[in-house]
Amino acid sequence: MRGNPEVVDYLNMLIGGELAARDQYLIHSRMYEDWGLSKIFERIDHEMQEEASHADALIRRVLFLEGTPNMNRDDIEVGEDVVACLKADLKLEYHVREKLAQGVKLCEEKGDFVSRDMLRQQMNDTEEDHTYWLEKQLRLIELIGLQNYIQSQM
Repeated sequence: MRGNPEVVDYLNMLIGGELAARDQYLIHSRMYEDWGLSKIFERIDHEMQEEASHADALIRRVLFLEGTPNMNRDDIEVGEDVVACLKADLKLEYHVREKLAQGVKLCEEKGDFVSRDMLRQQMNDTEEDHTYWLEKQLRLIELIGLQNYIQSQM
């Protein structure tokens, strides 16, 4: 089924964001594991897998719409410590959420309601799961202090 070229281009742009999120979560999860922070490692490793599934869904949709998936990922920001990693991930999630919202609007305008619904679901994951969890971790650090937070993640 030939899709709207603007929608296909936009989905391709979103693939780059999801691949960047996957790779950033991958490196951060491995850093947490190396630092002995097994709880946060498990959570961020799970987030990495979710981002990979988001990219997979976008790739499949582009193929269905008879486009060619663009596998060039956006740039990533690797933190140097726990707080920097969490802040970099949150910044990325805010960026992805904004792009998904714009994609929902574009799909609505172009009448591609299946793509719109897929993007809404990904936006839901971004807002209610990823972003919320990252904001909560940064609030916990403010409330209990970095050392107590780190100890709770071992």
